[in-house]
Amino acid sequence: KVRYHLSRRLGVKRVKIGHAGTLDPLATGLLVLCTGQYTRKIEAFQAMPKEYEGVITFGATTPSFDLEKAVDATFPTEHLDIATVRAAAQQFTGEIQQIPPVFSAVKVDGKRLYKNARTGEEVELPERTVHIDLFELDHLRPVGEVAAAPVLASAKGAPIMLHPDYAEGMQVDFRVVCSKGTYIRSLASDLGRAVGSGAYLSSLRRTRTGGFSIDDAWQIDEIVSWITGASLP
Repeated sequence: KVRYHLSRRLGVKRVKIGHAGTLDPLATGLLVLCTGQYTRKIEAFQAMPKEYEGVITFGATTPSFDLEKAVDATFPTEHLDIATVRAAAQQFTGEIQQIPPVFSAVKVDGKRLYKNARTGEEVELPERTVHIDLFELDHLRPVGEVAAAPVLASAKGAPIMLHPDYAEGMQVDFRVVCSKGTYIRSLASDLGRAVGSGAYLSSLRRTRTGGFSIDDAWQIDEIVSWITGASLP
């Protein structure tokens, strides 16, 4: 979209533009765009630490580790409290080994994992070393009827038995500062297992890449308005 408007408005036939780190389909937040000579710095920007905020839901799992796929199992959560969850999170700080979600763009033998997953082909998932500088958790609370609605709706079409205590599922807010290549979905799933339950990522927002903060960012439509000369909101 930005490339199109740069080309059309400024008459540039070949627009060089790229981004410094993809976002999952259900994620929101900061995306650093580089144009012109700054595209040469993309790798340097990609290597910068990333900061994320979001919500992890305990009591259920999905194949994609987020809400992109239907719930495939449910687990008890009545034993969870914030102290237990925070204590478990400590094992996921520093340098850790992480296995990416099967529904991801990671390549194995030249093929994207999500393509293998869609065809049912089983492959050995590669471990990767990542670094978690910070993993903060706060405000553990019951899922509630409104938040549980999309999960229960997706579960209706899946061959599973809902845990009798699922209505007491729990959610927790989190903030993570991590290295390039970290899968927050995997972090959520691993945390669920570590506390003797199951978990998936229910929301994710990237708030910082290195020195670039979402507080200073523009919406895509604002960038397009600036390029086309339209008034900004």
